[in-house]
Amino acid sequence: MYGAMKVTIGGSLKLAFRPWVEGLENIPAEGPAILASNHLSFSDSLFLPAVLPRKVTFIAKAEYFTTPGVKGRMKAAFFKGAGQLPVDRSGARGAGEAAIKSGIEVVERGELFGIYPEGTRSPDGRLYRGKPGGLARVTLATGAPVIPIAMIDTEKIQPPGKVVPKLMRPGIRIGKPMDFSRYQGMENDRFVLRALTDQVMYEIMKLSGQEYVDIYASVAKRQIAEAAKAEKQAQKQAEQAQKDAQREAQEAEKESTGS
Repeated sequence: MYGAMKVTIGGSLKLAFRPWVEGLENIPAEGPAILASNHLSFSDSLFLPAVLPRKVTFIAKAEYFTTPGVKGRMKAAFFKGAGQLPVDRSGARGAGEAAIKSGIEVVERGELFGIYPEGTRSPDGRLYRGKPGGLARVTLATGAPVIPIAMIDTEKIQPPGKVVPKLMRPGIRIGKPMDFSRYQGMENDRFVLRALTDQVMYEIMKLSGQEYVDIYASVAKRQIAEAAKAEKQAQKQAEQAQKDAQREAQEAEKESTGS
């Protein structure tokens, strides 16, 4: 199924958007590797597999595969064909362990495993701090090389709220493989996990040219949502204050006219 989906989806994407690629020679012709990418758009998991000569497997929410009805079955078939691997994320800790276990299994089969160290899409196009759990633990458990990848301009193709995608050329920069064999056997050292993740994020930053923000993207999203909520509430209060002032002015005018 993957081969057929790659021809249909990948071929259509390349024809319509003509993505440019640098560093394709850094993808090994065979053997395992971990592809660590920045995450700007839902389409990242489509454009990257479309330009690679080999299958790459990403982790996806289990809900994408279990939605009932015809539409649900079509969605499940699409994600399976695109190389997505379902993981139940209903419990935060259990979800993380399941994702790590699935990633290790993919790598141990000698395949390419794709992961977004930021953990979620960037809310504003900047590069956020990588989470040390998934990437580092899969790397140390398997000894596979990490290949940093930068997706360029994919967030501009279909910004939030836009239904019709904009036809433009996104880019993909693929860095040189990174060897972390010196950290073997240190997977329980949180400082090692942090150091490994930060080194990969630094390479992604150099490839992407993004501004780096030293907080997690999930925290930034929460801050943005809270700021938007506060702004909306302040606007509401200002509008109400204006209405109250207008009403008081009208009442004062009536009293003045009556006297």
